[in-house]
Amino acid sequence: MRQIDDLIDPLSKALRQDILSSNKLHGDDTTVPVLTPGLGKTKTGRLWVYVRDDRGFSGKSKPAAFYCYSPDRKGIHPQEHLKGYKGTLQADGYAGYNGLYKTDTLDNKPNIVEAACWAHARRKFYEDYENTKSTYSHEILKRIGLLYDVEREIKGRPPDERTAARKEKSLPVIDELKKYLGCIQGNISGKSPLASAIRYALKRWAALQTYIHDGTIEIDNNIAERAMRPIALGRKNYLFAGSDRGGEAAATFYSLIETCKLNNINPQDYLTDMLSCIADHQINKIDQLLPQNFQTY
Repeated sequence: MRQIDDLIDPLSKALRQDILSSNKLHGDDTTVPVLTPGLGKTKTGRLWVYVRDDRGFSGKSKPAAFYCYSPDRKGIHPQEHLKGYKGTLQADGYAGYNGLYKTDTLDNKPNIVEAACWAHARRKFYEDYENTKSTYSHEILKRIGLLYDVEREIKGRPPDERTAARKEKSLPVIDELKKYLGCIQGNISGKSPLASAIRYALKRWAALQTYIHDGTIEIDNNIAERAMRPIALGRKNYLFAGSDRGGEAAATFYSLIETCKLNNINPQDYLTDMLSCIADHQINKIDQLLPQNFQTY
């Protein structure tokens, strides 16, 4: 196992470097059970994912996913994962990401721009409507639906066309929605789930509009959420990672396998071929062995 780790580690680092060269990433995290050595029980670790997928605007970069393991969910972990990164991160409202969006003291601009997720905002209103059949929540869902109607129209179109369409069609909807949310707040209990949903959205309002002004950004973070589904399925099929080191190894192989799947490559074929030649491959050309470059080596 140690020998395989030594071979795979440079490949994992090359994949991380490739991911961090992107202008925009999607991020998410989820739990993973990890055995606590000597105690005979498990603890809760985390697997984080950062995904590049530019197919929504027909971008030229090939999609890729990079997973990281941590023994807890402290905000320091995403800061370490994205150290040196400059671009846009689309993620949920987890407070641990906030440290990434701090303004650089040199140019008064953040190195990482926050793009919030309309799917997360919508989900809270949907849950309220399911539970209460509120006419307020129903109207909010209809208005958010108009934003998704625009996205279906412009999927796959160049960034400048997407930006123009969003400014023309989506921005007025968003402006009116904000006014509507403000009016509702005065008519409902501040302790209600609907009020909580409104506060969640308004607190992130600027970040919810980031996608309007950049055609390379998506309306939501569903790309990262889809990348977490294999882990959720995995939790049903295996008991736990054997240790923190096992969690790190799992993150590495999730990275390679899911990047294969994003590029329509058979993971077993890739791993068989890659492992058969990596020991003799030039270290300064390790990027040639990344899944997205599978056809080139």
